[in-house]
Amino acid sequence: MAAIPEMSEADQIKTFKDFLVQYNKLSELCFNDCIHDFTSRTLKPSEDKCTVNCMEKYLRTNQRVSQRFHEFQMLANENMMALAQKSGQ
Repeated sequence: MAAIPEMSEADQIKTFKDFLVQYNKLSELCFNDCIHDFTSRTLKPSEDKCTVNCMEKYLRTNQRVSQRFHEFQMLANENMMALAQKSGQ
């Protein structure tokens, strides 16, 4: 089995920063869409449900976009290999 190369510290920091940017973006988006009443310290049930739905929808959408991008990249790579093979003949 091939060894998985270790991530450098700089790569780990970049990955963590990217995660934080996405987390903050999601938090701000769902907060702005779902929280409207600031008269209480606790979330209303409707606000809680809205934030959960918002988060789930965001994550499903992000997963689907990533999946489609991966599919597109695979197809593009296959097309490039076929073109290179055809040009080499």
